[in-house]
Amino acid sequence: MIKPLKQTLLAAALAMAAAGLAVPAAQAAAPMVKTPAPGFYRVMVGDFEVTPISDGTFDLPMDQYMREKPEVTRAAIAKNFLKVPVETSDNAFLINTGSKLVLVDTGAGALFGPTVGKFVNNLKAAGYQPEQIDEIYITHMHGDHVGGLVSNGQRVFPNAIVRAGKADADYWLSQANMDKAPADKKDFFKGAMASINPYIKAGKFKAIDADGELVPGVSAMAEHGHTPGHTVYAVESHGQKLVLIGDLIHLAAVQFDNPQVTIAFDSDEKAAYAARKRVFDEAAKNGWLVGGAHLQFPGLGHLTTQGKGYRWVPVNYTQMR
Repeated sequence: MIKPLKQTLLAAALAMAAAGLAVPAAQAAAPMVKTPAPGFYRVMVGDFEVTPISDGTFDLPMDQYMREKPEVTRAAIAKNFLKVPVETSDNAFLINTGSKLVLVDTGAGALFGPTVGKFVNNLKAAGYQPEQIDEIYITHMHGDHVGGLVSNGQRVFPNAIVRAGKADADYWLSQANMDKAPADKKDFFKGAMASINPYIKAGKFKAIDADGELVPGVSAMAEHGHTPGHTVYAVESHGQKLVLIGDLIHLAAVQFDNPQVTIAFDSDEKAAYAARKRVFDEAAKNGWLVGGAHLQFPGLGHLTTQGKGYRWVPVNYTQMR
């Protein structure tokens, strides 16, 4: 039956061609888009709306940076279906308290190459404009957290007050510290100065010199170690709590199972580990929601203790209702 059918179809096509009729062409393949949806998500924390916003991703050779044997790090990365270099999320978090619009970190801006610097476009896609931001709280002054504050030397958030730990401001904004820093560390200082100084000149920067509430429902907690003034921010409403941990963790594939493993970017590795353990223990004990700058976007989840480490439970996808 098949052979006569083929012959019939071929004869029909030849007849159409002989009659000058076009033979239907095969449908062309659709082009690949290769771009994701806008990088924002939303959750409610009590009465507060929290919007994680992606600045993009950048690649890090984590087998070189983690304070662990490279082969052990590579094995852990492969076990988690990742590869070296690890594509690393750069997340910021927008909190709408109903009376204030508070942003925690700003992404890398132009400091880390073309794969990041997407924060403003994603902020707008999420329904907000840079001019609406009232307060910006910086976890620490590394470039991938402060670079989004400026564009071509101008303030991106003209109406915002910028706040960060005093110890970080004293360290990273010091010309004397930059002058005596090793050559491969000077860019850290340059990035911080270029990002923060326009706000200082405009009278829009205020250092945080003590733990406590900054606006109703949002508090600062000093957790130094990754940098001299690294600060964690707690968001609380109606008995629910979200802790935005900045760079207490960089590589989930390694540091949840083995939290004692630090990273080359830590200024005080012993203190960085102590801060991670302290916050993670409290989060696991109390069921706090956790938001990480470099956990896979949207960077939100819960922690439970598991052996000598932790198990990360990402948030369940939810639609706003």
